[in-house]
Amino acid sequence: MTYIIPKGLRIPVARMAVGAALLAATSFLAGDAQAQAKKLSLALPGVPPIFGAIYAYVAQDKGLYKKYGLDVTLKPFNSGVGAARAVVSGAVDVSMSPTPPVAVMVSNAGVPLVMVQGMEINDWMLGSMDPAINSCEKVKGVPVGVDSPRGARWIQLANMVRPCKLRPDKHVPTVNLSTNVGAAMVAGKLKLGVLHSDDIPVIERQSGKKVHVVARVEETSPGSHYAVLVTNKKVIAERRDSLVRMAAAHIDAMNMLYDKSQWPSIAKIAAPTGRNVEDSLKALKIFTDMGYWPRNDAGLSKKRITRAVAIQTGVGKRTKGKAGINPKKTPASHDRLTDLSIVNDALALIKKMK
Repeated sequence: MTYIIPKGLRIPVARMAVGAALLAATSFLAGDAQAQAKKLSLALPGVPPIFGAIYAYVAQDKGLYKKYGLDVTLKPFNSGVGAARAVVSGAVDVSMSPTPPVAVMVSNAGVPLVMVQGMEINDWMLGSMDPAINSCEKVKGVPVGVDSPRGARWIQLANMVRPCKLRPDKHVPTVNLSTNVGAAMVAGKLKLGVLHSDDIPVIERQSGKKVHVVARVEETSPGSHYAVLVTNKKVIAERRDSLVRMAAAHIDAMNMLYDKSQWPSIAKIAAPTGRNVEDSLKALKIFTDMGYWPRNDAGLSKKRITRAVAIQTGVGKRTKGKAGINPKKTPASHDRLTDLSIVNDALALIKKMK
Protein backbone atom coordinates (compact mmCIF):
# COMPACT_ATOMS: atom_id res chain seq x y z
CA MET A 1 0.00 0.00 0.00
CA THR A 2 1.29 3.47 -0.90
CA TYR A 3 0.87 6.35 1.56
CA ILE A 4 0.86 9.93 0.23
CA ILE A 5 2.12 12.22 2.93
CA PRO A 6 1.56 15.97 2.57
CA LYS A 7 4.71 18.09 2.35
CA GLY A 8 5.81 19.27 5.77
CA LEU A 9 4.36 16.22 7.45
CA ARG A 10 6.81 13.68 6.07
CA ILE A 11 7.86 11.17 8.74
CA PRO A 12 10.58 8.57 8.30
CA VAL A 13 9.12 5.19 7.51
CA ALA A 14 11.00 3.59 10.39
CA ARG A 15 9.47 6.09 12.84
CA MET A 16 6.02 5.35 11.41
CA ALA A 17 6.58 1.64 11.96
CA VAL A 18 7.66 2.20 15.55
CA GLY A 19 4.64 4.43 16.16
CA ALA A 20 2.30 1.83 14.72
CA ALA A 21 3.90 -0.86 16.83
CA LEU A 22 3.52 1.23 19.98
CA LEU A 23 -0.11 1.95 19.15
CA ALA A 24 -0.79 -1.74 18.62
CA ALA A 25 0.97 -2.65 21.85
CA THR A 26 -0.99 0.00 23.77
CA SER A 27 -4.26 -1.30 22.34
CA PHE A 28 -3.32 -4.88 23.27
CA LEU A 29 -2.41 -3.92 26.83
CA ALA A 30 -5.64 -1.95 27.22
CA GLY A 31 -7.62 -4.97 26.02
CA ASP A 32 -5.68 -7.28 28.32
CA ALA A 33 -6.26 -4.96 31.31
CA GLN A 34 -9.97 -4.93 30.53
CA ALA A 35 -10.02 -8.72 30.46
CA GLN A 36 -8.13 -8.90 33.76
CA ALA A 37 -10.63 -6.53 35.37
CA LYS A 38 -13.33 -9.14 34.84
CA LYS A 39 -11.42 -11.93 36.57
CA LEU A 40 -12.11 -12.55 40.24
CA SER A 41 -11.13 -15.20 42.77
CA LEU A 42 -13.60 -16.31 45.43
CA ALA A 43 -12.49 -18.20 48.55
CA LEU A 44 -15.05 -20.60 50.02
CA PRO A 45 -15.03 -21.98 53.59
CA GLY A 46 -14.15 -25.59 54.19
CA VAL A 47 -12.34 -28.43 52.46
CA PRO A 48 -14.66 -29.63 51.04
CA PRO A 49 -16.69 -26.39 50.98
CA ILE A 50 -19.82 -26.18 53.12
CA PHE A 51 -23.10 -26.84 51.31
CA GLY A 52 -24.16 -23.24 51.96
CA ALA A 53 -21.59 -22.19 49.34
CA ILE A 54 -23.42 -24.13 46.61
CA TYR A 55 -24.66 -20.88 45.04
CA ALA A 56 -21.11 -20.20 43.79
CA TYR A 57 -20.92 -23.58 42.03
CA VAL A 58 -24.38 -23.01 40.56
CA ALA A 59 -23.26 -19.60 39.28
CA GLN A 60 -20.23 -21.26 37.70
CA ASP A 61 -21.84 -24.41 36.25
CA LYS A 62 -25.03 -22.71 35.07
CA GLY A 63 -23.03 -20.05 33.21
CA LEU A 64 -24.20 -17.15 35.39
CA TYR A 65 -20.71 -15.73 35.92
CA LYS A 66 -20.20 -15.91 32.16
CA LYS A 67 -23.59 -14.27 31.61
CA TYR A 68 -22.32 -11.21 33.46
CA GLY A 69 -18.93 -11.22 31.72
CA LEU A 70 -16.89 -12.74 34.55
CA ASP A 71 -14.23 -15.40 34.89
CA VAL A 72 -14.39 -16.52 38.53
CA THR A 73 -11.99 -18.94 40.18
CA LEU A 74 -13.40 -20.79 43.21
CA LYS A 75 -10.85 -21.61 45.92
CA PRO A 76 -11.76 -23.76 48.95
CA PHE A 77 -10.01 -22.78 52.21
CA ASN A 78 -9.79 -24.73 55.47
CA SER A 79 -11.88 -22.06 57.16
CA GLY A 80 -13.76 -18.88 56.39
CA VAL A 81 -11.46 -17.00 58.76
CA GLY A 82 -8.43 -18.12 56.76
CA ALA A 83 -10.27 -17.07 53.61
CA ALA A 84 -10.89 -13.58 55.03
CA ARG A 85 -7.21 -13.26 55.90
CA ALA A 86 -6.38 -14.15 52.30
CA VAL A 87 -8.57 -11.23 51.18
CA VAL A 88 -6.68 -8.90 53.52
CA SER A 89 -3.34 -10.03 52.08
CA GLY A 90 -4.58 -9.77 48.50
CA ALA A 91 -4.18 -13.51 47.80
CA VAL A 92 -7.86 -13.67 46.79
CA ASP A 93 -10.36 -10.99 45.82
CA VAL A 94 -13.47 -12.09 47.74
CA SER A 95 -14.24 -14.63 50.46
CA MET A 96 -17.28 -16.20 52.05
CA SER A 97 -16.53 -15.87 55.75
CA PRO A 98 -18.36 -16.02 59.10
CA THR A 99 -19.65 -12.62 60.18
CA PRO A 100 -18.40 -12.54 63.82
CA PRO A 101 -14.66 -12.94 63.14
CA VAL A 102 -14.81 -10.46 60.25
CA ALA A 103 -16.36 -7.91 62.61
CA VAL A 104 -13.61 -8.68 65.14
CA MET A 105 -10.84 -8.28 62.55
CA VAL A 106 -12.15 -4.90 61.40
CA SER A 107 -12.76 -3.67 64.95
CA ASN A 108 -9.49 -4.85 66.49
CA ALA A 109 -7.01 -4.44 63.65
CA GLY A 110 -8.71 -1.97 61.33
CA VAL A 111 -8.26 -4.33 58.37
CA PRO A 112 -9.79 -2.97 55.12
CA LEU A 113 -12.47 -5.66 54.79
CA VAL A 114 -15.90 -4.70 53.45
CA MET A 115 -19.03 -6.87 53.48
CA VAL A 116 -20.81 -6.71 50.11
CA GLN A 117 -23.28 -9.64 50.38
CA GLY A 118 -24.46 -11.86 53.18
CA MET A 119 -26.46 -14.81 54.46
CA GLU A 120 -28.35 -13.97 57.64
CA ILE A 121 -29.82 -17.24 58.94
CA ASN A 122 -27.65 -18.93 61.55
CA ASP A 123 -28.24 -22.71 61.65
CA TRP A 124 -25.26 -23.82 63.77
CA MET A 125 -25.88 -26.48 66.43
CA LEU A 126 -23.90 -28.65 68.83
CA GLY A 127 -24.59 -32.29 68.00
CA SER A 128 -23.92 -35.33 70.19
CA MET A 129 -23.58 -39.01 69.31
CA ASP A 130 -23.97 -39.88 73.01
CA PRO A 131 -27.53 -39.50 74.35
CA ALA A 132 -26.08 -39.03 77.84
CA ILE A 133 -24.37 -35.80 76.74
CA ASN A 134 -27.56 -33.83 76.33
CA SER A 135 -26.95 -30.53 78.10
CA CYS A 136 -24.46 -27.71 78.06
CA GLU A 137 -23.00 -28.64 81.46
CA LYS A 138 -22.22 -32.20 80.31
CA VAL A 139 -20.02 -30.89 77.48
CA LYS A 140 -17.26 -29.92 79.93
CA GLY A 141 -14.06 -31.88 79.30
CA VAL A 142 -15.42 -33.67 76.19
CA PRO A 143 -13.58 -33.00 72.88
CA VAL A 144 -15.68 -31.12 70.29
CA GLY A 145 -15.06 -31.07 66.55
CA VAL A 146 -14.64 -27.56 65.08
CA ASP A 147 -13.11 -26.11 61.91
CA SER A 148 -10.05 -24.21 63.19
CA PRO A 149 -8.90 -22.16 66.20
CA ARG A 150 -11.30 -19.19 66.42
CA GLY A 151 -12.90 -20.27 63.18
CA ALA A 152 -16.67 -20.20 62.56
CA ARG A 153 -17.44 -23.48 64.35
CA TRP A 154 -15.11 -22.57 67.24
CA ILE A 155 -16.85 -19.21 67.70
CA GLN A 156 -20.30 -20.78 67.59
CA LEU A 157 -19.21 -23.40 70.12
CA ALA A 158 -18.22 -20.51 72.39
CA ASN A 159 -21.70 -19.02 71.93
CA MET A 160 -23.41 -22.31 72.69
CA VAL A 161 -21.49 -23.20 75.87
CA ARG A 162 -21.33 -19.66 77.26
CA PRO A 163 -24.69 -20.01 79.14
CA CYS A 164 -23.10 -22.67 81.38
CA LYS A 165 -19.93 -20.59 81.84
CA LEU A 166 -17.69 -22.80 79.70
CA ARG A 167 -15.07 -21.71 77.19
CA PRO A 168 -13.51 -23.59 74.24
CA ASP A 169 -9.95 -24.79 74.89
CA LYS A 170 -10.24 -23.85 78.56
CA HIS A 171 -13.09 -26.05 79.74
CA VAL A 172 -13.94 -27.77 76.43
CA PRO A 173 -11.16 -29.32 74.28
CA THR A 174 -11.50 -28.72 70.54
CA VAL A 175 -10.39 -30.77 67.55
CA ASN A 176 -9.68 -28.88 64.29
CA LEU A 177 -11.19 -30.71 61.30
CA SER A 178 -12.26 -28.04 58.77
CA THR A 179 -15.58 -29.35 57.39
CA ASN A 180 -14.86 -32.99 58.26
CA VAL A 181 -16.45 -32.89 61.72
CA GLY A 182 -19.39 -35.05 60.63
CA ALA A 183 -17.10 -37.72 59.15
CA ALA A 184 -15.18 -37.95 62.45
CA MET A 185 -18.45 -38.40 64.33
CA VAL A 186 -19.58 -41.14 61.94
CA ALA A 187 -16.22 -42.90 62.41
CA GLY A 188 -16.70 -42.86 66.17
CA LYS A 189 -13.67 -40.62 66.76
CA LEU A 190 -15.76 -37.82 68.26
CA LYS A 191 -18.90 -37.72 70.37
CA LEU A 192 -19.51 -33.98 69.88
CA GLY A 193 -19.29 -31.62 66.91
CA VAL A 194 -20.45 -28.20 65.80
CA LEU A 195 -22.71 -28.90 62.83
CA HIS A 196 -24.88 -27.40 60.11
CA SER A 197 -28.48 -28.55 59.66
CA ASP A 198 -27.63 -30.61 56.58
CA ASP A 199 -24.92 -32.54 58.47
CA ILE A 200 -27.52 -34.27 60.66
CA PRO A 201 -29.26 -36.55 58.09
CA VAL A 202 -25.89 -37.51 56.57
CA ILE A 203 -24.37 -38.49 59.93
CA GLU A 204 -27.49 -40.43 60.94
CA ARG A 205 -27.64 -42.31 57.63
CA GLN A 206 -23.94 -43.18 57.60
CA SER A 207 -23.66 -44.09 61.28
CA GLY A 208 -27.07 -45.64 61.82
CA LYS A 209 -27.29 -43.62 65.04
CA LYS A 210 -29.33 -40.61 66.10
CA VAL A 211 -27.67 -37.23 66.48
CA HIS A 212 -28.86 -35.45 69.63
CA VAL A 213 -28.93 -31.65 69.54
CA VAL A 214 -27.36 -30.25 72.70
CA ALA A 215 -27.73 -26.56 71.80
CA ARG A 216 -28.54 -24.23 68.91
CA VAL A 217 -26.97 -20.83 68.24
CA GLU A 218 -30.36 -19.31 67.51
CA GLU A 219 -31.34 -20.17 71.08
CA THR A 220 -28.12 -19.15 72.88
CA SER A 221 -27.33 -16.10 70.70
CA PRO A 222 -30.58 -15.26 68.90
CA GLY A 223 -30.68 -12.77 66.06
CA SER A 224 -26.98 -12.90 65.15
CA HIS A 225 -25.69 -12.87 61.55
CA TYR A 226 -24.27 -15.97 59.85
CA ALA A 227 -21.89 -15.25 56.95
CA VAL A 228 -20.78 -12.56 54.53
CA LEU A 229 -19.02 -12.13 51.23
CA VAL A 230 -16.13 -9.80 51.96
CA THR A 231 -13.62 -8.01 49.77
CA ASN A 232 -11.10 -5.30 50.50
CA LYS A 233 -11.26 -1.60 49.78
CA LYS A 234 -8.60 -1.83 47.07
CA VAL A 235 -10.67 -4.32 45.04
CA ILE A 236 -13.74 -2.08 45.40
CA ALA A 237 -11.74 0.93 44.21
CA GLU A 238 -10.18 -0.84 41.25
CA ARG A 239 -12.76 -3.44 40.18
CA ARG A 240 -16.10 -2.36 41.53
CA ASP A 241 -17.92 -3.21 38.28
CA SER A 242 -16.69 -6.80 38.51
CA LEU A 243 -17.97 -7.04 42.10
CA VAL A 244 -21.39 -5.78 40.97
CA ARG A 245 -21.43 -8.43 38.24
CA MET A 246 -20.45 -11.13 40.73
CA ALA A 247 -23.24 -10.06 43.07
CA ALA A 248 -25.72 -10.22 40.18
CA ALA A 249 -24.60 -13.77 39.32
CA HIS A 250 -24.98 -14.81 42.97
CA ILE A 251 -28.46 -13.30 43.21
CA ASP A 252 -29.52 -15.25 40.11
CA ALA A 253 -27.96 -18.42 41.53
CA MET A 254 -29.61 -18.04 44.94
CA ASN A 255 -33.00 -17.48 43.32
CA MET A 256 -32.40 -20.64 41.28
CA LEU A 257 -31.88 -22.63 44.50
CA TYR A 258 -35.55 -22.05 45.35
CA ASP A 259 -36.71 -23.46 42.01
CA LYS A 260 -37.48 -27.15 42.66
CA SER A 261 -37.35 -27.92 38.93
CA GLN A 262 -33.64 -27.07 39.09
CA TRP A 263 -32.89 -29.31 42.08
CA PRO A 264 -31.96 -32.49 40.14
CA SER A 265 -29.21 -30.66 38.24
CA ILE A 266 -28.14 -28.60 41.28
CA ALA A 267 -27.81 -31.79 43.34
CA LYS A 268 -25.20 -32.97 40.82
CA ILE A 269 -23.46 -29.59 40.77
CA ALA A 270 -23.08 -29.91 44.56
CA ALA A 271 -20.50 -32.70 44.20
CA PRO A 272 -17.55 -30.43 45.26
CA THR A 273 -19.22 -29.99 48.67
CA GLY A 274 -18.87 -33.73 49.31
CA ARG A 275 -22.62 -34.34 49.26
CA ASN A 276 -24.10 -37.03 47.03
CA VAL A 277 -27.26 -36.37 45.02
CA GLU A 278 -29.62 -37.77 47.66
CA ASP A 279 -28.05 -35.75 50.49
CA SER A 280 -27.95 -32.61 48.35
CA LEU A 281 -31.66 -32.85 47.63
CA LYS A 282 -32.37 -33.14 51.36
CA ALA A 283 -30.08 -30.19 52.08
CA LEU A 284 -31.85 -28.04 49.48
CA LYS A 285 -35.17 -28.79 51.17
CA ILE A 286 -33.80 -28.03 54.66
CA PHE A 287 -32.17 -24.75 53.69
CA THR A 288 -34.85 -23.35 51.37
CA ASP A 289 -37.49 -24.07 54.03
CA MET A 290 -35.60 -21.81 56.44
CA GLY A 291 -34.89 -19.12 53.83
CA TYR A 292 -31.15 -19.72 54.22
CA TRP A 293 -30.14 -17.96 51.01
CA PRO A 294 -31.42 -14.37 50.58
CA ARG A 295 -33.62 -13.60 47.59
CA ASN A 296 -33.04 -10.32 45.72
CA ASP A 297 -31.54 -8.81 48.84
CA ALA A 298 -28.06 -7.96 50.13
CA GLY A 299 -28.53 -10.16 53.20
CA LEU A 300 -26.75 -7.56 55.33
CA SER A 301 -29.42 -6.68 57.87
CA LYS A 302 -28.31 -3.84 60.13
CA LYS A 303 -30.13 -5.42 63.06
CA ARG A 304 -28.44 -8.81 62.71
CA ILE A 305 -24.94 -7.51 61.99
CA THR A 306 -25.20 -5.07 64.90
CA ARG A 307 -26.25 -8.01 67.07
CA ALA A 308 -23.23 -10.05 65.91
CA VAL A 309 -20.94 -7.13 66.77
CA ALA A 310 -22.61 -6.74 70.19
CA ILE A 311 -22.05 -10.42 70.98
CA GLN A 312 -18.36 -10.19 70.09
CA THR A 313 -18.07 -6.99 72.13
CA GLY A 314 -19.42 -8.88 75.14
CA VAL A 315 -17.01 -11.76 74.50
CA GLY A 316 -14.13 -9.28 74.43
CA LYS A 317 -15.14 -7.80 77.78
CA ARG A 318 -15.54 -11.20 79.44
CA THR A 319 -12.18 -12.47 78.15
CA LYS A 320 -10.31 -9.15 78.64
CA GLY A 321 -9.57 -8.98 74.92
CA LYS A 322 -8.29 -12.55 74.55
CA ALA A 323 -11.26 -13.30 72.29
CA GLY A 324 -13.92 -11.14 70.64
CA ILE A 325 -13.57 -7.38 70.24
CA ASN A 326 -10.87 -5.84 72.41
CA PRO A 327 -12.45 -3.56 75.06
CA LYS A 328 -9.83 -0.93 74.15
CA LYS A 329 -11.11 -0.79 70.56
CA THR A 330 -14.26 0.79 69.15
CA PRO A 331 -16.64 -1.86 67.76
CA ALA A 332 -17.14 -1.43 64.02
CA SER A 333 -20.55 -0.04 63.01
CA HIS A 334 -22.82 -1.45 60.30
CA ASP A 335 -21.94 1.49 58.04
CA ARG A 336 -18.23 0.85 58.49
CA LEU A 337 -18.55 -2.87 57.82
CA THR A 338 -20.85 -2.89 54.78
CA ASP A 339 -21.27 -1.49 51.27
CA LEU A 340 -24.91 -2.00 50.26
CA SER A 341 -24.45 -0.20 46.94
CA ILE A 342 -22.84 -3.26 45.33
CA VAL A 343 -26.03 -5.35 45.55
CA ASN A 344 -28.25 -2.34 44.78
CA ASP A 345 -26.34 -1.87 41.51
CA ALA A 346 -26.41 -5.63 40.89
CA LEU A 347 -30.20 -5.64 41.15
CA ALA A 348 -30.34 -2.76 38.66
CA LEU A 349 -28.05 -4.69 36.32
CA ILE A 350 -30.24 -7.80 36.54
CA LYS A 351 -33.32 -5.73 35.69
CA LYS A 352 -31.49 -4.11 32.78
CA MET A 353 -30.44 -7.47 31.32
CA LYS A 354 -33.92 -9.02 31.43
